[in-house]
Amino acid sequence: MSRELRNALSCFATGVTVITARHEGQDYGLTCSSFNSVSLEPAIVLWSINRTSSTKQPILESGGYTVSVLAVEHSELAMKFCRDSHEERFRGVEIQRAPSGRAIIEGAVAWFDCDLNGVVSAGDHDILLGKVTDFHSQQGDGLVFERSRFGKVGEVA
Repeated sequence: MSRELRNALSCFATGVTVITARHEGQDYGLTCSSFNSVSLEPAIVLWSINRTSSTKQPILESGGYTVSVLAVEHSELAMKFCRDSHEERFRGVEIQRAPSGRAIIEGAVAWFDCDLNGVVSAGDHDILLGKVTDFHSQQGDGLVFERSRFGKVGEVA
């Protein structure tokens, strides 16, 4: 991708999430800013993953994923889930378990537990559709990412 295109795309502020899956007794997770709603009836959401991501296959094979919408104070955690090794990503991170057994990041402003509902090929990424089976939200400011900086709505630092 050209640097100019990347700079232009970064002008669009996005929410920041951590996507998790549990496969063969191990937790997998990655930071994602492409999460979006698709439908309310039925409840369907989507996000995209790089085709070469080492997290992709465990998520597909597990049959589902959980989306934790990060709180504004989770910027270091967002970086941890995109930089650290799979083994290190969950180290020292407080989690809860969704009814499916997948990890929910403690303190997330919302979470969505999803069954995999479809995969759409799109260039160098795949779009993963999920049927929401359970969810929860609470008070708090969500973490946003704009122009390569973290912040909250109205105040990107």
